[in-house]
Amino acid sequence: MLAQSQSPAADPAVNAYLDAIPADLETDKTQVIKDAIELNEKEAAAFWPVYKMYAAEQAKLDEERMQLVKRYADTWTTLTDAEARDMVRQSLAFESRRADLKNQYFARFNQVLPGLTVAKFFQLEHRLDLLVDLKIASELPSLLARSGTPGPPTPK
Repeated sequence: MLAQSQSPAADPAVNAYLDAIPADLETDKTQVIKDAIELNEKEAAAFWPVYKMYAAEQAKLDEERMQLVKRYADTWTTLTDAEARDMVRQSLAFESRRADLKNQYFARFNQVLPGLTVAKFFQLEHRLDLLVDLKIASELPSLLARSGTPGPPTPK
């Protein structure tokens, strides 16, 4: 059995950081959107109610994701093949649900805003998602660093 070292996320400070991401992000994100996408009064009146619904649904997805991230961070040194596969499936399912949500709200935003404004929002949204993904990934240990990781299954 592998000796279990304390993972970065088992550290209370890292767990606190992971817990704070959604709240901090939404506050900052709203301001970034206001600054980056110059909405006139009519566009703002149409955009923000739809965005609030989108953000609420995104927050639910993000909470599921953070639970998976924390579980991984707490167990990465002892993951079995089955647990690793399950976590990858859950991660891929999250990405699929996130894409589905964006597609759903792409249609809603297009009903109330010009196409260029919608494109600006989704480009900004994509960039912000990448920043959050990178920050989370940088805080997590990599399975590549795990000693004793078996290679691929031997073909029969």
